[in-house]
Amino acid sequence: MAAGKGTRMKSLRPKVLHRLGGRALAQHVIDCAARLSARSVVVITGHGAELVEAGLSASATQDGATLQLRYVRQEPQLGTGHAVQQAVPVLPDDGVVLVLNGDVPLIEPQTLNDLLQACNDRHLALLSVDTGRDAGSYGRVVRTSDGAVQAIVEFKDADEGQRSITEWYSGVMAAPAKLLKNWLARLTKDNAQGEYYLTDVVRHAVADGQPVKAIVTRDEVQVAGVNSPQQLAELERAFQRRVAERLMAEGVRLADPARLDVRGQLVCGQDVEIDVNCVFEGVVELGQGVRIGAHCVVANARIGDGVVVHPFTHIEGEKAGVTVGAGSLVGPFARLRPGARLGAEVHIGNFVEVKNSTLADGAKANHLAYLGDATVGERVNYGAGSITANYDGANKHRTVIEADVHVGSNSVLVAPVTIGAGGTVGAGSVITKDAPAGALSVVRGKGFTVPGWQRPTKKAG
Repeated sequence: MAAGKGTRMKSLRPKVLHRLGGRALAQHVIDCAARLSARSVVVITGHGAELVEAGLSASATQDGATLQLRYVRQEPQLGTGHAVQQAVPVLPDDGVVLVLNGDVPLIEPQTLNDLLQACNDRHLALLSVDTGRDAGSYGRVVRTSDGAVQAIVEFKDADEGQRSITEWYSGVMAAPAKLLKNWLARLTKDNAQGEYYLTDVVRHAVADGQPVKAIVTRDEVQVAGVNSPQQLAELERAFQRRVAERLMAEGVRLADPARLDVRGQLVCGQDVEIDVNCVFEGVVELGQGVRIGAHCVVANARIGDGVVVHPFTHIEGEKAGVTVGAGSLVGPFARLRPGARLGAEVHIGNFVEVKNSTLADGAKANHLAYLGDATVGERVNYGAGSITANYDGANKHRTVIEADVHVGSNSVLVAPVTIGAGGTVGAGSVITKDAPAGALSVVRGKGFTVPGWQRPTKKAG
């Protein structure tokens, strides 16, 4: 269910598109369904339907299997029961319907598997929560004296005795499709909110003599919904703690598990060390023995074995990706942009930016430099303050720096241009033509000195 407006989010964005761990809330739920080997996923949209449908992936993939999404719309929004009624025409009678909420992102597949086993293709099964505390405004699970589930009573319709019940309904249920369709058809809105309650199917199941199963959990995080920015922030930290615990169980050394943000997929080899306040986005692979310094941002990158990324480095792979070869050193304060491909033992130092460029093994750009749209050979030494002028105002052009070239400080290589193998570019040169292999190239304006030069002085007053 993904039709709600989310008024308390105070946002123009539909609630289920707000992001947790780098993905939309509803996308977490869809991906969880994919892990259950579901036959299909039906997303019920309403408020901001077009945005929601455009903002979610068209399919979810798990273990090589692709799960296509189907959308139905709830217009107007007349309650949770009314929402599920909209899905009835696309639900086959021979299946089991698992009802999930698009704003409850941290539900675990194992919990849902337990619920499906309780359903067993025959029963209505509910996921409830009981922590022994006041259940707030949640619907209460009412049981008979022998413990059988009798009803779910929404808070606004509950009497004082029912409000004292500490077991509450999570919003997650499973039921045989054929039975569920029958119960949905019998819903009315004769209640305090004038809505069609999905929870009323429990009453109809009991009236039909159908046993209602309830799986009880004490893990509130799994069933916590997002209704406000505060709750979103709380669940973000809970999600990140889960990720940190998994990484540490795999052997990753985290300087502080509370100061880690993974907004995608992070895969680590053995003996990886990650310092504080690092952010990983998209798909990131860290090889064996990689060390990531404090305050780094790494997105869509493959980092080879033994690489050291010093603090305050930004690696932004986006769609083109970034590759850093084994044993390389990057940073501090370096920036690798999409299309950067570093070979083994490459050094990228402080305030060096690399974009859409390949640096072969052993190449070095240690200080204050820019390499854009460049092919750099082995063992090149690229001097401080040097840049490739790759853009002429209309088109990008490529610079080729062949093996063993030394580029002096404060040089400009105006693309398209090639510096031949073993060549040297004198400091302060502006190179606009190809330089032959093994040559020294120096292109500077004529220097002059004015003896006794007097600097301008400020006028009095």
